[in-house]
Amino acid sequence: MRFNKAFVIFSLVIGSGLASCTKLDEKLGSTLTRSQADSVIQVSALLKSAYDGLQLPYQDQSNYWALEEMTADEAVAPTRGGDWDDNGVWRSLKLHNWTSDHTFIGNTFTNILQLQFLATNVLSFRPTTAQAAEARFLRAWAMYTVLNGWGQVPFRAPGDTLLNMPKVLTAAEATDYIISELTAITPDLRDDVPAYTANKNAARALLMKCYLNKGAFLNRKSPTFDAADMAKVISLADEITASGKYSLTANYFNNFSFNNDVVSKENIFTQQNGPGLSTVRGGNAVFCHWAPTLHYNQDPSGWNGYTTISDFYDKFEVVDTRRGGSFTGVTDVTGLNVGFLLGQQYGAGGVALEDRKGHALNFTREVKLQETDPATLEVTGIRVVKYPPDMTSKETKSSNNAQNDYVFLRYADVLLMKAEALLRTSGAADALLIVNNLRTTRKATAWTSITLDNLIDERGRELYWEGWRREDLIRFGKFLDTWQLKPSDDPKYLLFPIPTSDLAVNKNLKQNDGY
Repeated sequence: MRFNKAFVIFSLVIGSGLASCTKLDEKLGSTLTRSQADSVIQVSALLKSAYDGLQLPYQDQSNYWALEEMTADEAVAPTRGGDWDDNGVWRSLKLHNWTSDHTFIGNTFTNILQLQFLATNVLSFRPTTAQAAEARFLRAWAMYTVLNGWGQVPFRAPGDTLLNMPKVLTAAEATDYIISELTAITPDLRDDVPAYTANKNAARALLMKCYLNKGAFLNRKSPTFDAADMAKVISLADEITASGKYSLTANYFNNFSFNNDVVSKENIFTQQNGPGLSTVRGGNAVFCHWAPTLHYNQDPSGWNGYTTISDFYDKFEVVDTRRGGSFTGVTDVTGLNVGFLLGQQYGAGGVALEDRKGHALNFTREVKLQETDPATLEVTGIRVVKYPPDMTSKETKSSNNAQNDYVFLRYADVLLMKAEALLRTSGAADALLIVNNLRTTRKATAWTSITLDNLIDERGRELYWEGWRREDLIRFGKFLDTWQLKPSDDPKYLLFPIPTSDLAVNKNLKQNDGY
């Protein structure tokens, strides 16, 4: 087998530390033999590059997280005077009036496909069975994301020449392919590895999402739920439970703390963060999930942007621990609470904080997409701190050095997916038991009955700001509803548009309806 020189040069660039002294005499566009390629490519380095490729599209605040949360009912990025305008990109996400030239949509599409390429690249260089399984999981993860967002998935097989346009899988083809891949690799994945490594239960949890969302991927306007698919969701959840690795974590916010790799009993798949890890990867890491929402005068200092809406906040009971409060290692150090921040804010020693103009730093329920009143524009909106800031050192609380591992998949999500599959197949009694166990663990009131309407609200309470809300609202048929700050909608927004630049270079892509 012979390899395109440009393909191997790219592999050398992304695989840090690869045989830099090796001389490649071939001209660009020429080929290398298998033995020549194998002599300079280290599969472990390529696999590391694929894992590193998760950071930019998923952790960064302006990529896939923004597309899932800002387009839903959980997150808002209001323009505050001259801050956070960015040519209206944030407002268009909330209002559902984006176009095919939207910067964040285009960047996210590119960055996820880059991850897909990095994972596929591993498979071209004789990985071990275990390495291949990990790479195929990462590729399936990227493909699932593209399918969820855009409804069609560009695809190259390992070894395909880069001179040809990639083929494009339809929603049905992509769904079937991802399911077949995850099913095939699960036996080859390990179950004795940290959560930041692809593992059997991560594959099972992603498979659950495939089966649960299949009907929505094929018909977003009117999702259907096949009984056989729901049975697969239930059985996969049971396999995860039977592994004995997970249980609900008593302190909800331990799942997201700086030492969540140790104290969480729920995290199934994460990305490891910390000094020397997230600082060398592209894009912002986990600190950008508290920095955008905190005020400049809080500790740690933030960027004074993101909020939630009061209608979403009001879904929580006062006793629900997921609503937030004090957190050891943060509140006792800086006065900052975690969860939802509303009302007067305090610093270390209980000192009442002020905004930059000397007004009380008193976060309000009210928020507009464009704030113009100088007296209030710094304090409007309920702030959200899902990840307790890493206060272990000066460098970790305000940069990519923060050690909180980013959470992709949690056991609580597995339980809620099982409950949903049961509810959709006449298993309401068993679904109620699962949800009530979760709710009582979070100190919320147990329910006497369960419906799809209160289950989607419960998914919001449990998984807020974790990057699943748009997907969930579409599956439950609620994404096109009007809600606070979103007065109208159009069915075309059930999919994101294919970026104009991608249409120009890949004629196999077709623009989604309405754009």
